[in-house]
Amino acid sequence: MFSPRPSNFLRTLLATFTLAMTGSAFAQSGDFPAGDLEDLKQEVLKLNRDLLVLEEDLLFPAQSQVAVYVSMDVGHFFDLDTVKLHIDNKLVETHLYTEHQKKALYRGGIQPLFKGNLKSGEHTITAYFTGTGPEQRAFKRAATAELKKTDEPAVLELRISDSSGKQQPEFTVVQWPAP
Repeated sequence: MFSPRPSNFLRTLLATFTLAMTGSAFAQSGDFPAGDLEDLKQEVLKLNRDLLVLEEDLLFPAQSQVAVYVSMDVGHFFDLDTVKLHIDNKLVETHLYTEHQKKALYRGGIQPLFKGNLKSGEHTITAYFTGTGPEQRAFKRAATAELKKTDEPAVLELRISDSSGKQQPEFTVVQWPAP
């Protein structure tokens, strides 16, 4: 499988920047028409966008792509501090939440936590949630799900919700249906 090298991407961007600067130098010397310079700048911007899209496609091909998001409802029974994501017993992401991020989650926001590649087959996804629970006690819980990765992209949601009946938070891993 082809593995893109960030250094090649950076070299391409540097070459593009050098081309833009050379055009600017020509325009200042009067040897390069100003209208052509603006066209050159637009072409450089378009090329840069295309390169970023290409890099994204090379680093995260659709057939192996997995994305994980975090969502939270009201949060009466749990004040989130951190989320640690393990895939097949390997730590792949850790996130420490600020007050601003927690408020965004309470208002219905969904935070992208992880984007990466997984081979087709069976995988175990485990998320560890740390924070403050009922009665201001330290609270740590885990939620686990088995993922059968196919050639389609997989999207998972780590859902934190309040259970009014139990007066406790609930943690679930939900797989979104394939588009």
